[in-house]
Amino acid sequence: MIELRTFTYIDILQPQLTGFLQTVAPGYLPLEGEAALFVEIAPGLSVNVITDVALKHAAVTPGMMIVERAFGVLQLQSADQGQIRAAGDAILEHFGLSIADRQAPQIHTSQIITGLDGHQAMLLNKMRHGDMCAEGDALYFFECEPAGYACIAANEAEKAARVRLLEVMTFGAYGRLYLAGGEAEIEEAAKAIATCFEELRASSAPAPAPARKA
Repeated sequence: MIELRTFTYIDILQPQLTGFLQTVAPGYLPLEGEAALFVEIAPGLSVNVITDVALKHAAVTPGMMIVERAFGVLQLQSADQGQIRAAGDAILEHFGLSIADRQAPQIHTSQIITGLDGHQAMLLNKMRHGDMCAEGDALYFFECEPAGYACIAANEAEKAARVRLLEVMTFGAYGRLYLAGGEAEIEEAAKAIATCFEELRASSAPAPAPARKA
């Protein structure tokens, strides 16, 4: 059995997120407008099994397969949304799961800074893999658990507003997202992310309670 941490479809990959994934993905690179599936599981090595199942049951390509200390992450893409759905169905069926078994995402940080100082913009530009920010921008930074949901947060933000995608981290203990742009646009992006996560939580199992120390 596996713990299904993240399981989410992206219907249409937006331009900036696509470019970001093309920068960081070690596998087949996605194209703008393709559909995608993000799966995050524990234990991490089981990502090899879900990759095998998906590739044998659907015409999809893997962009990322990451095995880190505790979790495994798989990102699949295809120009055919039906094939992406077929891959997801095959994974769930193999493990006897449904989409409702995925862990409900939790937002740990959702904050906006306005009038970004030039020195802070410089620091952010040193660590980003996406676009750049500038002095005076509004900055949005976001942290979620499980980490894989940061990718759909980035995609929904880009759908909703003209923002610049600086960085997305989709694996590890927490997912993180950095956006920059005009204040009004950043506020719209933040609202779109909050709405998206409300919908994901409504169809997901509650997050597990933290273990108590003896």
